[in-house]
Amino acid sequence: MKILLMGNPNVGKSAIFNRLTGTEVIISNYPGTTVEFSRGSIKRGDTRIEIIDVPGTYTLEPTCRAEEIAVRILENEPDSIIVNVLAAINLERSLFLTMQLVEKKRPMLVVLNMWDEAAHAGIHIDCEILQTMLGCPCVPTCAISGQGIKHMVEKLGEARIPVLSSAPERRWDDIGRIIVRVQTVRHRHHNVRERITDATVYPFPGLVVAGIILLASFAAIRWIGEGLINAVFEPLFEQCWKPVAIHLSAAMGGRGIVHDLIIGKLIDGQIDYGQSFGLLTTGLFVPFGAVLPYVFAFYTVLSILEDIGYLPRLAVISDVLMHRLGLHGLAVMPMLLGFGCNVPGILSTRILETRKERFIAATLTAIAVPCMSLQAMVAGLAGRHGVRGLLLVFCTLGVVWVVLGVILRRLVKGESPEIFVEIPPYRFPDLRSLFKKIAIRIKWFLKEAVPFVLLGVFIADLLYMLGVIELAGRILSPVTTRIMGLPAEAAGAIVVGFLRKDVAVGMLAPLNLTLKQLVIASVVLSMFFPCIATFVTMVRELGIKDMAKSAAIMILSSIVAAGILNLVLPAAF
Repeated sequence: MKILLMGNPNVGKSAIFNRLTGTEVIISNYPGTTVEFSRGSIKRGDTRIEIIDVPGTYTLEPTCRAEEIAVRILENEPDSIIVNVLAAINLERSLFLTMQLVEKKRPMLVVLNMWDEAAHAGIHIDCEILQTMLGCPCVPTCAISGQGIKHMVEKLGEARIPVLSSAPERRWDDIGRIIVRVQTVRHRHHNVRERITDATVYPFPGLVVAGIILLASFAAIRWIGEGLINAVFEPLFEQCWKPVAIHLSAAMGGRGIVHDLIIGKLIDGQIDYGQSFGLLTTGLFVPFGAVLPYVFAFYTVLSILEDIGYLPRLAVISDVLMHRLGLHGLAVMPMLLGFGCNVPGILSTRILETRKERFIAATLTAIAVPCMSLQAMVAGLAGRHGVRGLLLVFCTLGVVWVVLGVILRRLVKGESPEIFVEIPPYRFPDLRSLFKKIAIRIKWFLKEAVPFVLLGVFIADLLYMLGVIELAGRILSPVTTRIMGLPAEAAGAIVVGFLRKDVAVGMLAPLNLTLKQLVIASVVLSMFFPCIATFVTMVRELGIKDMAKSAAIMILSSIVAAGILNLVLPAAF
């Protein structure tokens, strides 16, 4: 048995899909496109049921790429059962797609999701009458709580071809007739949640609220991250792991090529997690001790904002600014994800419709959105001099983000369509789903980050031993010293930044840079070139040609930004 979950965007299809299949699903691009769809399966008795989460669509007469793919999947799966997911809170609009699906004469089951929210809004729908009028089973559900999901699975075997017939020109007449028969709405005043909704969607006070929420979010991230580092991770590494590493160092003679690769250089006879650069010292401390706490904090806060329904509102109120950069409001999602790790940020640019938008969003994310690991390392370096250094680094990146976006909007050919997004009601997050989502993201981060950090440390050590970094420093010396105002040795860190930026930032620690130089070096490392994981992802998403253009923009803009900072910042800064 094969099931197609079909419905408008933001009616809860994906939530139902996750309820049915869990997290072990296959997410892939439809052949020849960047539009994603998900496949999973469940067992019902001895029968394995394949479920396809079809991209959301308002119509079977496509108006965008995602809707084209939805229609193509429907046509290519003629033997499947359609599970049409409707938003009970907005039945009239949802029924338009239903009427089109009815005309396909395929076995169908109608799901009325968000049943609880409809009830809170004073909306009552008579499922029995709706089922009779459509001629196929209708099941009320609430995907967030799981209400009705089991009943929906039990009803899959009763899916049948609807008996309602409707000409295209009569669809809205039939929808109106159905609404009159099945839906009643009682008058009720706005509650507190609805007033909050209004306050966070309109430009004022929505922009003020957005600023407060984002500042509070990043303050919470830093508080949680630093708290975990100071209370848990640093003590674990210092008290539990460092003695083991010291014993290993002594057993290896305290020096030599193998020792320096595994343990790293001893600083005053001791292991320094920031400077030793061994696989089992810096290589483990960077991802686990310095970065993981911040990543956990970031994804916890992001998942909460996502599940309560705030992120679509942030997309709406940021739409005007995003259009100045050649994007629309939904591009704020890749940017936010990029603050956790640039790789998922780049991958999520798939939600944008045009090549122009995807190129600009990916380029700006790689250049001006520092990932959490880089933020942690910059905070460790420049943060020792107080808040002003950190503010200058991140304010510079913010200015670059805006200026470069305005320039790219004019230079990159193509269209930037208007935003078209549903605004879901606010809801309390389901804790089980929330923790599962955080766990998946943390697992993904560790799977992607740890190997690249270890690889970066290993290659950095080899480059030092082979003299490559010293050679790169001499070649790049005119740029690093004259334009950027950095010592020649900093060129090595910039080169290593291609492998792993957080490792490169750690290489700056022994150079005793001034605060001015730390600010410039941090900005250059953020902008100059993406880490290897982000680079590979961008090649895959943009193609080699566009990636080459993006790389050229990165190199040129980082040199310009560093040169300006070197000119305007006083030496004693």
